[in-house]
Amino acid sequence: MLIGELAEAVGLTSQTIRFYERRGLLPAPHRAANGYRAYDDSSVFRVLFIRSAQSAGLTLAEIGSIVGLRDHGDLPCTHVATLLHDKLDGVRARQAELASLEAELERLLARSRHLDPADCADSDGCHILTEPRRSGRGG
Repeated sequence: MLIGELAEAVGLTSQTIRFYERRGLLPAPHRAANGYRAYDDSSVFRVLFIRSAQSAGLTLAEIGSIVGLRDHGDLPCTHVATLLHDKLDGVRARQAELASLEAELERLLARSRHLDPADCADSDGCHILTEPRRSGRGG
């Protein structure tokens, strides 16, 4: 099949297929006598794998490491499981960061309901975001 047919079969553009080739994710196809790229069904399966891996949050570099193992005859399943575990750890860490941010935003919004905009000093920027200044000396 030609590049346009492959692109249509997998729901991507020809440009994306060429990009995958340049990145080494998709092997260079056989060239027909006219110079056109000629793809087979294995290219369809490879592109579908790439899209599936991207849907799981893997980067192109991570996907490249997987297809590199496979292309060298090694089974990549342990490597994939490690990548997915690391990705899940990252998601959980980000969720914790987002929960902390959510709590801070809720605190600031609650604070904003008790502040009068007329009391906001020029030097504050906005007194919703700045803590009240303590008058007097020392701590």
